Amino acid sequence: MTRLAPPPSTPNCVSSRADRDHPAYIDPLPMPPGGFDQALALATAIERSHLAERDEGYARIEYRTRFFRFVDDLELEADGHVLHVRSASRVGNSDLGVNRKRVERLRSLLLEAE
Repeated sequence: MTRLAPPPSTPNCVSSRADRDHPAYIDPLPMPPGGFDQALALATAIERSHLAERDEGYARIEYRTRFFRFVDDLELEADGHVLHVRSASRVGNSDLGVNRKRVERLRSLLLEAE
């Protein structure tokens, strides 16, 4: 059972739990050698982040946008050797690709850690 909600119909979210043909779909992230703790450390090292919630194998991190200070939520969920991810804007219809870019940036950090 997953804690990640399905993506909304608006284009301001990406999710590895979405159907592959859904526009919000993004590949799961690799689990780094240091496991979930290392993944969480890398995710919270991204600027303007705040760890908002953490349970066993799950975390929600809030990111504030630079100019308008909107809050986006990034959720990580451990699943074996991968991390399922959902990143979504709380308000608005479009995020101009910010959530996808953030997840891809985290993917790069995780791959560098290998």
